[in-house]
Amino acid sequence: MDSKPVTDWTTDYDILDPDYVADPYPVWDDLRGQCPIAHSDRWGGSWLPTKYSDVQRIAQDHAHFSSIDVGVLSFTDEERPPPPIDIPLHPIDADQPVHTWTRRLLLPWFSHTRVEQYEPYTRELCNRLIDGFIESGSADAAGDYARQIPVRVISLIIGVPEDMADTFTGWVQDVLEFAHDEARVARGRDALIAYLLGLLAERRANPGDDLMSDLLHAEVDGEPVADLIVMGIVALTIIAGVDTTWSSIGSAMLHLATHPDDAQRLLDEPEIMPLAIEELLRAYSPVTMARITVEDIEVAGCPMKAGDKVLMNFPGANRDPEMFEHPDDVILDRAQNRHVAFGAGIHRCAGSNLARMELRVAVEEWIKRIPSFRLADNAEVTWAGGQVRGPRQVPVVF
Repeated sequence: MDSKPVTDWTTDYDILDPDYVADPYPVWDDLRGQCPIAHSDRWGGSWLPTKYSDVQRIAQDHAHFSSIDVGVLSFTDEERPPPPIDIPLHPIDADQPVHTWTRRLLLPWFSHTRVEQYEPYTRELCNRLIDGFIESGSADAAGDYARQIPVRVISLIIGVPEDMADTFTGWVQDVLEFAHDEARVARGRDALIAYLLGLLAERRANPGDDLMSDLLHAEVDGEPVADLIVMGIVALTIIAGVDTTWSSIGSAMLHLATHPDDAQRLLDEPEIMPLAIEELLRAYSPVTMARITVEDIEVAGCPMKAGDKVLMNFPGANRDPEMFEHPDDVILDRAQNRHVAFGAGIHRCAGSNLARMELRVAVEEWIKRIPSFRLADNAEVTWAGGQVRGPRQVPVVF
Protein backbone atom coordinates (compact mmCIF):
# COMPACT_ATOMS: atom_id res chain seq x y z
CA MET A 1 0.00 0.00 0.00
CA ASP A 2 1.33 3.48 -0.93
CA SER A 3 4.74 2.06 -1.80
CA LYS A 4 5.51 3.92 -5.04
CA PRO A 5 8.48 6.33 -4.87
CA VAL A 6 7.87 9.98 -4.07
CA THR A 7 8.54 12.34 -6.99
CA ASP A 8 7.10 15.55 -5.51
CA TRP A 9 7.09 15.99 -1.75
CA THR A 10 4.81 19.04 -1.95
CA THR A 11 1.89 17.04 -3.35
CA ASP A 12 2.74 13.39 -2.66
CA TYR A 13 4.75 13.05 0.55
CA ASP A 14 5.07 9.67 2.24
CA ILE A 15 5.67 9.77 5.98
CA LEU A 16 6.73 6.10 5.92
CA ASP A 17 9.30 6.52 3.13
CA PRO A 18 12.46 4.89 4.58
CA ASP A 19 14.73 7.81 3.65
CA TYR A 20 12.27 10.28 5.16
CA VAL A 21 12.02 8.25 8.37
CA ALA A 22 15.81 8.16 8.66
CA ASP A 23 16.33 11.86 7.87
CA PRO A 24 13.25 14.07 7.41
CA TYR A 25 15.01 17.38 8.06
CA PRO A 26 16.02 18.20 4.44
CA VAL A 27 12.46 17.52 3.30
CA TRP A 28 11.03 19.92 5.87
CA ASP A 29 13.61 22.56 4.91
CA ASP A 30 12.64 22.31 1.24
CA LEU A 31 8.91 22.39 2.00
CA ARG A 32 9.18 25.50 4.18
CA GLY A 33 10.76 27.32 1.25
CA GLN A 34 8.33 26.27 -1.47
CA CYS A 35 5.17 24.80 0.12
CA PRO A 36 5.01 25.18 3.92
CA ILE A 37 1.83 23.09 4.13
CA ALA A 38 2.16 20.11 1.82
CA HIS A 39 -0.57 17.64 0.85
CA SER A 40 -0.62 13.95 0.04
CA ASP A 41 -3.26 11.39 -0.84
CA ARG A 42 -1.17 8.59 0.66
CA TRP A 43 -2.32 6.76 3.79
CA GLY A 44 -5.82 8.16 3.55
CA GLY A 45 -4.76 11.70 2.67
CA SER A 46 -3.45 14.49 4.89
CA TRP A 47 -1.89 17.94 5.12
CA LEU A 48 1.63 18.46 6.54
CA PRO A 49 2.52 21.87 7.99
CA THR A 50 6.25 22.48 8.46
CA LYS A 51 6.36 25.96 10.04
CA TYR A 52 6.18 26.59 13.76
CA SER A 53 3.56 29.33 13.40
CA ASP A 54 1.19 27.13 11.37
CA VAL A 55 1.53 24.16 13.72
CA GLN A 56 0.90 26.40 16.72
CA ARG A 57 -2.14 28.01 15.10
CA ILE A 58 -3.75 24.65 14.34
CA ALA A 59 -2.90 23.18 17.75
CA GLN A 60 -4.52 26.12 19.53
CA ASP A 61 -7.63 26.16 17.33
CA HIS A 62 -9.59 23.23 18.76
CA ALA A 63 -12.83 24.80 17.55
CA HIS A 64 -11.88 24.12 13.92
CA PHE A 65 -9.52 21.16 14.35
CA SER A 66 -10.86 18.16 16.23
CA SER A 67 -8.91 15.43 18.02
CA ILE A 68 -11.40 12.64 17.36
CA ASP A 69 -8.78 10.86 15.20
CA VAL A 70 -5.17 11.50 16.19
CA GLY A 71 -3.68 8.66 14.13
CA VAL A 72 -1.43 9.81 11.30
CA LEU A 73 -2.51 6.97 8.99
CA SER A 74 -6.09 6.40 7.83
CA PHE A 75 -7.74 3.16 6.74
CA THR A 76 -11.16 2.03 5.65
CA ASP A 77 -13.18 -0.40 7.78
CA GLU A 78 -12.39 -3.10 5.24
CA GLU A 79 -8.66 -2.49 5.59
CA ARG A 80 -8.72 -2.38 9.38
CA PRO A 81 -11.55 -4.27 11.11
CA PRO A 82 -13.07 -2.68 14.21
CA PRO A 83 -11.90 -3.82 17.67
CA PRO A 84 -13.96 -6.29 19.71
CA ILE A 85 -14.64 -3.44 22.15
CA ASP A 86 -14.36 0.20 21.13
CA ILE A 87 -12.22 1.78 23.85
CA PRO A 88 -11.86 5.57 23.63
CA LEU A 89 -8.33 6.81 24.35
CA HIS A 90 -9.40 9.83 26.36
CA PRO A 91 -8.27 12.52 26.80
CA ILE A 92 -6.05 12.44 23.71
CA ASP A 93 -8.85 11.61 21.27
CA ALA A 94 -11.54 13.78 22.89
CA ASP A 95 -12.69 17.33 22.34
CA GLN A 96 -14.09 19.53 25.07
CA PRO A 97 -15.84 19.04 27.44
CA VAL A 98 -14.95 15.31 27.68
CA HIS A 99 -11.28 16.15 27.19
CA THR A 100 -11.31 18.48 30.20
CA TRP A 101 -12.63 16.06 32.83
CA THR A 102 -10.76 13.00 31.59
CA ARG A 103 -7.48 14.93 31.52
CA ARG A 104 -8.19 16.14 35.05
CA LEU A 105 -8.41 12.51 36.19
CA LEU A 106 -5.02 11.70 34.69
CA LEU A 107 -2.94 14.76 35.59
CA PRO A 108 -2.35 14.00 39.31
CA TRP A 109 -0.47 10.84 38.34
CA PHE A 110 2.05 12.92 36.38
CA SER A 111 2.40 15.96 38.62
CA HIS A 112 5.86 17.15 39.71
CA THR A 113 5.28 15.71 43.18
CA ARG A 114 4.21 12.30 41.89
CA VAL A 115 7.04 12.13 39.35
CA GLU A 116 9.57 12.81 42.11
CA GLN A 117 8.34 9.60 43.73
CA TYR A 118 9.13 7.62 40.57
CA GLU A 119 12.68 9.00 40.24
CA PRO A 120 14.49 6.70 42.74
CA TYR A 121 13.06 3.64 41.00
CA THR A 122 14.06 5.05 37.60
CA ARG A 123 17.67 5.61 38.76
CA GLU A 124 17.90 2.12 40.21
CA LEU A 125 16.47 0.71 36.99
CA CYS A 126 18.95 2.57 34.79
CA ASN A 127 21.87 1.29 36.85
CA ARG A 128 20.51 -2.23 36.82
CA LEU A 129 20.31 -2.10 33.02
CA ILE A 130 23.85 -0.72 32.75
CA ASP A 131 25.10 -3.46 35.07
CA GLY A 132 23.86 -5.96 32.52
CA PHE A 133 26.20 -4.84 29.72
CA ILE A 134 28.92 -2.55 31.07
CA GLU A 135 31.51 -5.31 31.41
CA SER A 136 31.06 -6.34 27.77
CA GLY A 137 32.21 -2.98 26.43
CA SER A 138 29.32 -2.75 23.99
CA ALA A 139 25.55 -2.40 23.97
CA ASP A 140 22.59 -1.38 21.90
CA ALA A 141 21.83 1.98 23.51
CA ALA A 142 18.34 1.88 22.04
CA GLY A 143 17.32 -1.75 22.55
CA ASP A 144 19.27 -2.62 25.71
CA TYR A 145 18.73 0.70 27.47
CA ALA A 146 16.28 3.28 26.10
CA ARG A 147 13.63 0.70 25.25
CA GLN A 148 13.69 -0.80 28.72
CA ILE A 149 13.14 2.30 30.84
CA PRO A 150 9.76 3.93 30.16
CA VAL A 151 7.80 0.70 29.89
CA ARG A 152 8.96 -0.40 33.32
CA VAL A 153 8.13 2.97 34.85
CA ILE A 154 4.66 2.76 33.29
CA SER A 155 4.31 -0.75 34.74
CA LEU A 156 5.04 0.75 38.15
CA ILE A 157 2.33 3.38 37.65
CA ILE A 158 -0.36 0.91 36.65
CA GLY A 159 0.75 -1.55 39.33
CA VAL A 160 1.81 -4.58 37.29
CA PRO A 161 5.02 -6.63 37.49
CA GLU A 162 8.12 -5.59 35.58
CA ASP A 163 7.98 -8.84 33.64
CA MET A 164 5.01 -7.41 31.70
CA ALA A 165 7.37 -4.84 30.15
CA ASP A 166 8.30 -6.75 27.00
CA THR A 167 4.68 -7.70 26.42
CA PHE A 168 3.52 -4.10 26.73
CA THR A 169 6.29 -2.93 24.41
CA GLY A 170 5.28 -5.48 21.80
CA TRP A 171 1.67 -4.34 21.89
CA VAL A 172 2.67 -0.68 21.62
CA GLN A 173 4.92 -1.42 18.65
CA ASP A 174 2.08 -3.29 16.96
CA VAL A 175 -0.24 -0.32 17.39
CA LEU A 176 2.17 2.54 16.62
CA GLU A 177 5.36 1.41 14.88
CA PHE A 178 3.59 -1.03 12.59
CA ALA A 179 0.44 1.04 12.14
CA HIS A 180 0.58 0.36 8.39
CA ASP A 181 0.21 -3.39 9.02
CA GLU A 182 -3.47 -4.02 9.70
CA ALA A 183 -2.93 -7.53 11.05
CA ARG A 184 -0.29 -6.41 13.56
CA VAL A 185 -2.40 -3.49 14.74
CA ALA A 186 -5.37 -5.77 15.31
CA ARG A 187 -3.19 -8.28 17.16
CA GLY A 188 -1.66 -5.74 19.51
CA ARG A 189 -4.88 -3.81 20.03
CA ASP A 190 -6.99 -6.88 20.79
CA ALA A 191 -4.38 -8.34 23.15
CA LEU A 192 -4.17 -5.05 25.05
CA ILE A 193 -7.96 -4.85 25.34
CA ALA A 194 -8.17 -8.41 26.63
CA TYR A 195 -5.47 -7.69 29.21
CA LEU A 196 -7.18 -4.51 30.39
CA LEU A 197 -10.50 -6.32 30.79
CA GLY A 198 -8.81 -8.80 33.11
CA LEU A 199 -6.95 -6.05 34.97
CA LEU A 200 -10.20 -4.12 35.44
CA ALA A 201 -11.90 -7.10 37.07
CA GLU A 202 -8.88 -7.78 39.27
CA ARG A 203 -8.58 -4.16 40.44
CA ARG A 204 -12.28 -3.94 41.18
CA ALA A 205 -11.96 -6.99 43.43
CA ASN A 206 -8.58 -6.06 44.90
CA PRO A 207 -7.86 -2.33 44.57
CA GLY A 208 -4.34 -1.06 45.10
CA ASP A 209 -2.29 2.13 44.90
CA ASP A 210 -2.25 2.35 41.13
CA LEU A 211 -3.78 4.32 38.30
CA MET A 212 -6.64 1.94 37.43
CA SER A 213 -7.69 1.51 41.06
CA ASP A 214 -7.75 5.27 41.44
CA LEU A 215 -9.89 5.71 38.33
CA LEU A 216 -12.33 3.02 39.45
CA HIS A 217 -12.98 5.00 42.62
CA ALA A 218 -13.20 8.38 40.90
CA GLU A 219 -16.45 10.25 40.34
CA VAL A 220 -17.40 12.93 37.84
CA ASP A 221 -20.50 14.98 38.64
CA GLY A 222 -21.39 12.43 41.31
CA GLU A 223 -21.22 9.48 38.93
CA PRO A 224 -18.54 6.76 38.64
CA VAL A 225 -16.35 6.81 35.56
CA ALA A 226 -17.48 4.33 32.90
CA ASP A 227 -15.38 1.16 32.67
CA LEU A 228 -14.53 1.78 29.01
CA ILE A 229 -13.16 5.22 29.83
CA VAL A 230 -11.12 3.78 32.73
CA MET A 231 -9.69 1.16 30.39
CA GLY A 232 -9.03 3.78 27.74
CA ILE A 233 -7.11 6.09 30.05
CA VAL A 234 -4.92 3.19 31.20
CA ALA A 235 -4.45 2.04 27.60
CA LEU A 236 -3.44 5.57 26.61
CA THR A 237 -0.93 5.69 29.48
CA ILE A 238 0.70 2.53 28.13
CA ILE A 239 0.58 3.48 24.44
CA ALA A 240 1.60 7.12 24.85
CA GLY A 241 4.07 6.56 27.67
CA VAL A 242 6.26 3.85 26.18
CA ASP A 243 7.27 4.49 22.57
CA THR A 244 7.52 8.27 22.89
CA THR A 245 10.00 8.31 25.77
CA TRP A 246 11.87 5.29 24.44
CA SER A 247 12.39 7.27 21.23
CA SER A 248 13.50 10.41 23.07
CA ILE A 249 16.03 8.54 25.20
CA GLY A 250 17.31 6.62 22.18
CA SER A 251 17.77 9.82 20.18
CA ALA A 252 19.64 11.42 23.07
CA MET A 253 21.95 8.41 23.33
CA LEU A 254 22.58 8.49 19.58
CA HIS A 255 23.38 12.19 19.74
CA LEU A 256 25.84 11.78 22.59
CA ALA A 257 27.47 8.78 20.92
CA THR A 258 28.11 10.89 17.83
CA HIS A 259 28.91 14.15 19.68
CA PRO A 260 31.41 13.22 22.41
CA ASP A 261 32.11 16.87 23.20
CA ASP A 262 28.47 17.26 24.27
CA ALA A 263 28.68 14.20 26.51
CA GLN A 264 31.82 15.58 28.11
CA ARG A 265 30.24 18.99 28.58
CA LEU A 266 27.31 17.46 30.45
CA LEU A 267 29.80 15.79 32.78
CA ASP A 268 31.80 18.99 33.27
CA GLU A 269 28.79 21.30 33.57
CA PRO A 270 25.96 19.36 35.23
CA GLU A 271 24.16 22.62 35.92
CA ILE A 272 23.17 22.89 32.24
CA MET A 273 21.41 19.51 32.27
CA PRO A 274 17.88 21.01 32.46
CA LEU A 275 18.55 23.18 29.41
CA ALA A 276 20.21 20.26 27.62
CA ILE A 277 17.18 18.04 28.15
CA GLU A 278 14.92 20.68 26.61
CA GLU A 279 17.29 21.03 23.67
CA LEU A 280 17.44 17.30 23.05
CA LEU A 281 13.66 17.20 23.18
CA ARG A 282 13.46 20.03 20.65
CA ALA A 283 16.01 18.66 18.24
CA TYR A 284 14.76 15.07 18.28
CA SER A 285 11.04 15.46 18.93
CA PRO A 286 9.50 12.05 18.31
CA VAL A 287 5.73 12.60 18.10
CA THR A 288 3.41 13.62 15.27
CA MET A 289 -0.31 13.73 16.01
CA ALA A 290 -3.29 14.42 13.76
CA ARG A 291 -6.31 16.69 13.79
CA ILE A 292 -9.51 16.55 11.74
CA THR A 293 -10.97 19.72 10.24
CA VAL A 294 -14.43 20.43 11.61
CA GLU A 295 -15.45 22.62 8.67
CA ASP A 296 -13.94 24.11 5.53
CA ILE A 297 -11.09 26.41 6.51
CA GLU A 298 -8.07 28.06 4.94
CA VAL A 299 -4.67 27.92 6.62
CA ALA A 300 -1.74 29.83 5.10
CA GLY A 301 -3.50 29.85 1.75
CA CYS A 302 -4.33 26.13 1.80
CA PRO A 303 -8.07 25.42 1.41
CA MET A 304 -8.82 22.51 3.74
CA LYS A 305 -12.15 20.72 3.54
CA ALA A 306 -14.25 19.49 6.45
CA GLY A 307 -13.03 16.03 7.42
CA ASP A 308 -9.48 16.54 6.14
CA LYS A 309 -6.65 15.18 8.27
CA VAL A 310 -3.84 17.53 9.31
CA LEU A 311 -0.60 16.09 10.68
CA MET A 312 0.61 18.08 13.66
CA ASN A 313 4.26 18.08 12.65
CA PHE A 314 5.72 19.07 16.01
CA PRO A 315 9.19 17.75 15.04
CA GLY A 316 9.21 19.93 11.92
CA ALA A 317 8.03 22.98 13.84
CA ASN A 318 10.94 22.51 16.23
CA ARG A 319 13.40 22.82 13.34
CA ASP A 320 11.89 26.03 11.92
CA PRO A 321 14.63 28.69 11.48
CA GLU A 322 12.06 31.46 11.91
CA MET A 323 11.63 30.30 15.51
CA PHE A 324 14.98 28.77 16.44
CA GLU A 325 18.40 30.17 15.58
CA HIS A 326 20.58 27.47 14.01
CA PRO A 327 17.73 24.95 14.38
CA ASP A 328 19.71 21.97 13.13
CA ASP A 329 22.44 22.47 15.72
CA VAL A 330 22.08 21.00 19.18
CA ILE A 331 23.04 23.83 21.53
CA LEU A 332 22.98 22.29 24.99
CA ASP A 333 22.54 25.60 26.83
CA ARG A 334 20.04 27.11 24.40
CA ALA A 335 18.21 29.65 26.55
CA GLN A 336 15.29 30.59 24.28
CA ASN A 337 13.60 27.28 23.58
CA ARG A 338 9.82 27.37 23.26
CA HIS A 339 9.72 23.96 21.64
CA VAL A 340 6.55 21.97 21.03
CA ALA A 341 7.97 18.49 21.56
CA PHE A 342 5.06 17.84 23.93
CA GLY A 343 2.51 19.43 21.64
CA ALA A 344 0.59 22.64 22.22
CA GLY A 345 -2.88 23.75 23.18
CA ILE A 346 -5.31 21.79 25.32
CA HIS A 347 -3.82 18.47 24.19
CA ARG A 348 -0.30 19.21 25.34
CA CYS A 349 1.21 15.96 26.69
CA ALA A 350 -0.10 15.16 30.16
CA GLY A 351 2.99 13.06 30.88
CA SER A 352 5.62 15.68 30.05
CA ASN A 353 6.94 15.80 33.63
CA LEU A 354 7.48 12.05 33.61
CA ALA A 355 9.12 12.05 30.18
CA ARG A 356 11.53 14.81 31.19
CA MET A 357 12.49 12.96 34.35
CA GLU A 358 13.07 9.66 32.56
CA LEU A 359 15.18 11.31 29.86
CA ARG A 360 17.23 13.28 32.37
CA VAL A 361 17.87 10.32 34.66
CA ALA A 362 18.70 8.03 31.72
CA VAL A 363 21.32 10.47 30.45
CA GLU A 364 22.73 11.25 33.90
CA GLU A 365 23.18 7.64 34.93
CA TRP A 366 24.65 6.56 31.59
CA ILE A 367 27.31 9.28 31.36
CA LYS A 368 28.15 8.78 35.03
CA ARG A 369 28.86 5.10 34.44
CA ILE A 370 29.96 5.24 30.78
CA PRO A 371 31.38 8.73 30.16
CA SER A 372 33.09 7.85 26.88
CA PHE A 373 31.25 5.91 24.17
CA ARG A 374 30.76 5.99 20.43
CA LEU A 375 28.93 4.25 17.64
CA ALA A 376 30.37 0.85 16.87
CA ASP A 377 32.37 0.51 13.66
CA ASN A 378 30.04 -0.05 10.70
CA ALA A 379 27.09 0.39 13.04
CA GLU A 380 23.67 0.30 11.43
CA VAL A 381 21.30 2.75 13.12
CA THR A 382 17.68 1.89 12.33
CA TRP A 383 14.65 4.12 12.78
CA ALA A 384 10.91 3.74 13.27
CA GLY A 385 8.64 6.42 11.87
CA GLY A 386 5.06 7.48 11.42
CA GLN A 387 3.25 8.42 14.63
CA VAL A 388 6.46 8.21 16.68
CA ARG A 389 9.93 8.57 15.17
CA GLY A 390 12.93 7.21 17.04
CA PRO A 391 16.01 5.01 16.72
CA ARG A 392 15.43 1.33 17.23
CA GLN A 393 19.04 0.16 17.05
CA VAL A 394 22.05 2.20 18.25
CA PRO A 395 25.11 -0.09 18.61
CA VAL A 396 27.75 1.58 20.77
CA VAL A 397 31.14 0.63 22.18
CA PHE A 398 32.92 1.98 25.24
